[in-house]
Amino acid sequence: MSRTRRTHPLELRASVWMAVGARDFGGERQIALLDAIDACGSITRAAKAIGMSYKAAWDAVDAMNGLAGEPLVERLAGGRGGGGTRLTPRGKRLVENFRIIEQEHRRFVDVLNLQARGIADDYVLVRTMAMKTSARNQFFGKVGDIRRGSVNDEVTLQIAGGHAVVAIVTHESRESLGLQPGMEAYALVKSSSVIIAAGDEGARYSARNRLAGTVSRITPGAVNCEVRIDLPGGGAVAAIITHKSREALGLAVGSAATALFKASSVIIAVPA
Repeated sequence: MSRTRRTHPLELRASVWMAVGARDFGGERQIALLDAIDACGSITRAAKAIGMSYKAAWDAVDAMNGLAGEPLVERLAGGRGGGGTRLTPRGKRLVENFRIIEQEHRRFVDVLNLQARGIADDYVLVRTMAMKTSARNQFFGKVGDIRRGSVNDEVTLQIAGGHAVVAIVTHESRESLGLQPGMEAYALVKSSSVIIAAGDEGARYSARNRLAGTVSRITPGAVNCEVRIDLPGGGAVAAIITHKSREALGLAVGSAATALFKASSVIIAVPA
């Protein structure tokens, strides 16, 4: 009997879970309860809205209040409105911050899913995530064209989103890696080797690799900052530049930018 052909692509799934020390605080379920309490003004109605029993809801609230060190939910005194339950300012901040963390986590998993497309062997995916390297930028793809020169070879790697990364390697390195068109490989580029250009559409550069995208994050440091550029179709490039360079280029989240790096700055690796 022939093995059934897989018709659905490999998909990665993950969820965010919080802990305080060795004790579990909760995840999406607990945050959904807090969110429902904020919307309903009642633990009874909130529990019903998310399909949780009244006792389980109060147990969860008591546990979260205890682990947070301050109340996240408080009762309102009865009166004309009949009282009720509401989130404290700390509880509201927790819900808002969890949603931000959850959104960033979802983006991270989405990037991993893009990198996982086209991988026939699940084991290769695991090795991809387990690989340790000091290079900030790691691109996974398949070897496309190989152009042989008198001393060095030019290797083109097709990566996610239809982009290509070109590397210059020696004959000896290409042979020891066994590089051939169609095989899987990684392109590693240090963030310090990446130059950023902005607003220079007519300019010419000697850098062989040019990846254009949109600035999605700027992480400031004492002297330098890390700029992340999201690429169309998936993937991203990170670069380390000075604050003065960022100001001179007018870089901000949402602005267009191009990552430039030489083919000689690319290191090619293959799955072990």
